[in-house]
Amino acid sequence: MSRAGAACGICPRQCSGSRAPYCGGSAPLRLAAASIHRGEEPPVTGRGGSGTVFVSGCNLRCAFCQNAQISHGGMGRAVGADEFAAICLALQRRGAENINIVTGSHAVPSIVEGIRRAREAALTIPCLWNSSAYEKAETLELLYGVIDTYLPDLKTLDEGVAARFFNAPDYPGHAEKAILKMIDMTRDKRGVIIRHLVLPGFLESTREVLSWFAKNARGRASLSLMTQYTPPDPRAGLTAKAGNAPKRFLNKDEYGTALAWLEEFGIEDGFYQELETGNEWLPDFERENPFSSELSAPVWHWKHGFAAA
Repeated sequence: MSRAGAACGICPRQCSGSRAPYCGGSAPLRLAAASIHRGEEPPVTGRGGSGTVFVSGCNLRCAFCQNAQISHGGMGRAVGADEFAAICLALQRRGAENINIVTGSHAVPSIVEGIRRAREAALTIPCLWNSSAYEKAETLELLYGVIDTYLPDLKTLDEGVAARFFNAPDYPGHAEKAILKMIDMTRDKRGVIIRHLVLPGFLESTREVLSWFAKNARGRASLSLMTQYTPPDPRAGLTAKAGNAPKRFLNKDEYGTALAWLEEFGIEDGFYQELETGNEWLPDFERENPFSSELSAPVWHWKHGFAAA
């Protein structure tokens, strides 16, 4: 844990004692929930489901975040390395295919320590890093030999879009470097799945991302094209920037254009979502099972502790 007022160099925000940590963290590691999740890409979900561990706080905090209760609101509680390890082992006992760390960029050292303790206590399933890619390459080096697969977002390469929605005009440069670092650390295209969420009204941003993937990552990583953008709920506790976020779902024409670009750029290795509108699937981390019972099974919750098997 950093001392009060000390500078933090874990992520590109470079927060100092002159302002509160951007990620909202007040402890080395805070968690909101852990569950057997069945809504990830097929190789991640597998047959048993992915053992998702939702970390509280976020160093990016998108204006339209679907997990705003924990990314913006900080819902969750502090856990030590031993409790983190126990959560991972509980997920393994429940049949999880992997341990899927969601949004842990601001707590890398604590997560690494927790995974190491879990390994010492007989954790054998792979560990995944599910992040925004707003990360420093030198911080990612701490994950070498600890993380098996990376699921980074590549949200945009447009500095204007990054400034508008993430308050991070430097996101594109950092994300590019971070993703290339992840690829270098795995050297296996099955080890990195690059995710991109298509934003309604911002298709040129998607085209730029797909072009970058074709030039820099095709044959070295897989692509997951996501179309699940959901307009932010004003009750979700998002920052004022949520008012700038698109207020509609992706339409059929935009969806068709994005799929056509996959063919244009020759991107074949990966996945894309079917176009669906609605917000019934959005999580509520106040509940012991934040998702529907069809989508996930609870294993641990920040208020309720371990769930009955």
